[in-house]
Order: sequence, then C-alpha cells, then structure tokens
Amino acid sequence: MKTEILPQESGREVAFEMWMSSLQPMVTLVKTLDVSRLLKMSKRRGMKFNMLLCWCIGKAASEVEEFYVLPEEGKLYRYDELTVNVIVNNCKGGINFCDIPFSDDLQQFNQNYLELTTQVAKECMNIDKEGRMVVGTSALPQTELDCIVNQYNGIYNNPFLAWGKYRKGWFKTTLPVSFQFHHVQMDGGQAVRFLAKVQQEIDELPY
Repeated sequence: MKTEILPQESGREVAFEMWMSSLQPMVTLVKTLDVSRLLKMSKRRGMKFNMLLCWCIGKAASEVEEFYVLPEEGKLYRYDELTVNVIVNNCKGGINFCDIPFSDDLQQFNQNYLELTTQVAKECMNIDKEGRMVVGTSALPQTELDCIVNQYNGIYNNPFLAWGKYRKGWFKTTLPVSFQFHHVQMDGGQAVRFLAKVQQEIDELPY
C-alpha cells in the first residue's frame, strides 16, 4: 500500500525542493562487494546466487527508512512493503519483469523467487506487485562489468541495482555493483550506508 505524503512529513523536504524538477535527478554509486560467503552458501545449500544477493539487497533496504519513500509525478509517496524486481529470460528468447515480495524469511523468499520467476519464464508475462515499493535489479552474468548506468531522466524513479559476473580471486570473490537512486529519495550518505548494509547481510549469511 502507498500513501501520498507532504515532503515536510518525510524528512526529504529540502531534497524535494532541490531535485524534484531536475531533468537528471538520478545518482549512481558503484561499490565492489565481497561475495565469497554468498557464493559458498549458494554452492553448499543449492540456492541461486542471484536469489541470495537479491535477498541481501531486500534485507538491507528494509532497514533503511528512505527506501519506503519515493517521488512520483511531482508528488511524494510512502510505502508499507518492499518488493525486489528481477529481470527474467522467457521461453521465447525475450525478457520479462518479475516482482518478488520481500520477506525476512530467506526460505520463504527463495520459494517465492523460484515459483514466480519460473511462472514468468513460461508464460512470458510480467508479474507486478502493485502497492509495494520496488527495488529494481538487473544481472548480466555473461561477462564481467565495472559499472552499469540505467535511465537517467527520472522516468523510472525507483532505486536500481545492477551487476555482471563475479570475479574469483585467490582469497575472495568480488562483484562490482552499481546502485542508482533518485536524489529526492535519499542522499549519498544514506546510499553509502545501504551499500554497507548489503555487505553486512552477505557477511552474516549462515552457510
């Protein structure tokens, strides 16, 4: 569920005044994550690497207040729940979008992820969980990438994370992740803390 709020009720009043009318209000940060533990858990427990990373992203986002507030069409809205959006390759060779409702319960999130992405791949239809705050993701595991920049014009305002293929080293496995967000939604400080929380969630995965 989403509710329209006044900017002064959100703590983002100054940012709203400064950036709401900007032609390019999006900001992109890039951080290299240590995903060694995530990869080990993926292999030991037979869970998809991408699913685990999406869960860590959702878990970190759920603990950052700014993720529940989003500017849309000149107004500001507050959401009650989060969903993680993934891009799915469908059976016709195209792509579709799939919203995975976030759950603190990893097993439940994994079940939702597998069931919904399988459905989308077979039916070639998007699954949208209306009324939830969408955290977008895109994975391009075919090749190593240093950075990905998405649309920068404010048409799609939701926070968005993207990555390529992880990089295996002698002692650890790393993954550069691009994080794009609307400047009305959060500042650099909140974005940096969110990325640190993603790393923390990865480091605390039980494998």
